[in-house]
Amino acid sequence: MLLAVAMVALIAGIAVGGGDGDGGSAATQPEVAIGPEPDAVRQLTLRRQVGQMTVSSFDGPTVPPYIRRRLRAGETAGVILFGRNGGPRATWKRVTRTLQRAAGGSALVAVDQEGGGVRTVPFAGPQAAQPDQGTPDEIRSAARAAGRVLRATGVNVNLAPVADVASSSASVMADRAFTGLPVEVSSRVDAAVRGLREGGVAATAKHFPGLGGATANTDDAEVSIGAVPSDLETRDLLPFRAAIAAHVPLVMLSHALYPAIDTAHIASQSPLIATDMLRHRLGFRGVAITDSMEAEAVLARSGVAEAAERSVEAGADLILLTGSASWNDAFPRLLARARRDRSFRERVRRSAMRVLALKRSLHLMAPPER
Repeated sequence: MLLAVAMVALIAGIAVGGGDGDGGSAATQPEVAIGPEPDAVRQLTLRRQVGQMTVSSFDGPTVPPYIRRRLRAGETAGVILFGRNGGPRATWKRVTRTLQRAAGGSALVAVDQEGGGVRTVPFAGPQAAQPDQGTPDEIRSAARAAGRVLRATGVNVNLAPVADVASSSASVMADRAFTGLPVEVSSRVDAAVRGLREGGVAATAKHFPGLGGATANTDDAEVSIGAVPSDLETRDLLPFRAAIAAHVPLVMLSHALYPAIDTAHIASQSPLIATDMLRHRLGFRGVAITDSMEAEAVLARSGVAEAAERSVEAGADLILLTGSASWNDAFPRLLARARRDRSFRERVRRSAMRVLALKRSLHLMAPPER
């Protein structure tokens, strides 16, 4: 009976239509994204508003001229860095200083720093992978320490923690997700989010609405997860609820298909998941970021530019472009759609507001107005 009630409640929540960020538990979740006055966004040209919806990347330990130009123009919100961009501590600091100088102090600088083998910055923690990070207190302490090192290095966004619940030892997330029952995973996710904030870095709960039932990585293959609404409600969504209650600044959208919710669209392109479930049902008002748009689960359906447009339509605020050339396709497509489509243009404006609020919470500058 309890599972039946949970299923009905979830479906009812998903069925709620309408605005952006109302309903559910939103009343208890601060409007992190709507902090700046609307005028702060209106003062940006449409090109810059669209730019605030993209995260760029590049190869090598030297920031190329096209990235510097893009940041100066406010045509990207920031960058994601990988191991190929770093080296010794001095190299990392030089790269991040160059990025901020070009951006006028407004760049989001993101890395994947889950712990263990998934650590972009090798001299920062957590040293252990998430399954081995211990109690919530130990996790919070490790996340705080890692955040301080990352921020001192010039990183301000961590694409972690993994908030998935591994449903079995065959789960692709079994060696990356916190262990325990869903309620225990939830307390660990809460601790990681709070610890990173205390270290000065914005946390990202991923991969919404849960990738723990997958046996393959969406980077490498199309993935369909057969979780029914009651599974999501009693297992997969619990850690994301905990992260949102802890005021997590970002949530990453999965590229898996969840046929019980949406038979046609992967999560990052599904309004039912990215807007109705995440915003309306769970009350999240921060920044929704996609997983890498170069993932095989995305490219099997369309090119990057079309996928980016679909994700924005669905409710994503930041498009994560991990291929160095992908911005050249995605940005013009988003800008052209925004110029001709008033409703899409309003979507861009709301997302730009959320991204500017995230930047403000990190004590970053707004991008240039002209």
